Amino acid sequence: MATPQLFSSFKYSDGLTVLSISFCTAVVCEAISWLLIYRTTSYKSLRSSIDKAAKKLETMKTESSPAKLAKKSKTKKMDRVESSLKESSRDLSLFKFKSGAVVALVLFVVFGLLNSLFEGKVVAKLPFRPFGIVMKMSHRGLQGDDPTDCSMAFLYFLCSISIRTNLQKFLGFAPPRGASSGLFPMPDPKTN
Repeated sequence: MATPQLFSSFKYSDGLTVLSISFCTAVVCEAISWLLIYRTTSYKSLRSSIDKAAKKLETMKTESSPAKLAKKSKTKKMDRVESSLKESSRDLSLFKFKSGAVVALVLFVVFGLLNSLFEGKVVAKLPFRPFGIVMKMSHRGLQGDDPTDCSMAFLYFLCSISIRTNLQKFLGFAPPRGASSGLFPMPDPKTN
C-alpha cells in the first residue's frame, strides 16, 4: 500500500498519468484504425494509386519541353493526373471516415474519464506565461491566478496530437505524401 501513496506524492504524477493515458489511447486508436482501415486491400490500393500519381505529377512538373504544342498536351496530362490525385485523396478521406467515428467515441470516453478524475487539479506547470486564448485553454477549469498552471484538458490535447501523429509516422500509417499535396497544391516556384 505504500507504493500508490509514494506515486501520488510524486511531484509530476498527475502529468505523467495524463501522458501515459494519452499514449495508451493513441495506441488503442491506431489499433482500431488498423483493424478498420489500414489492413484492407482497398486502402492499400488507394494509397498506392496516390503515391504513383504524386510521383508522376512530380516528374511531369520537373520536365519541361520548349515546343508550345507539347506544352499544351503536357498541361492537359498534368491536369488529368492532378484531378486523379484529388479524386483518390478524396476517396481515401471518405474511406478513413468510418473509423473516425469509432476513434472519436474512444477519445470522448477517455476525455470524460480524465475530466472527472482531474477536475480542478493542476496537472503540470508551464515553463512560460501563456497569452490570450492559449491561457484560456491551459487554465480551463482551474482555480487561482497562476497563469503557468496547466489543466488536464490542455495537457491531454497537446499529448494526444503529438503522440498520435508521431505514432502514425512510426507505424507507417501517416497519410501518403501526395494526398495532402493533391488536395491543397503548393504554388509552383518556377511560375512565381
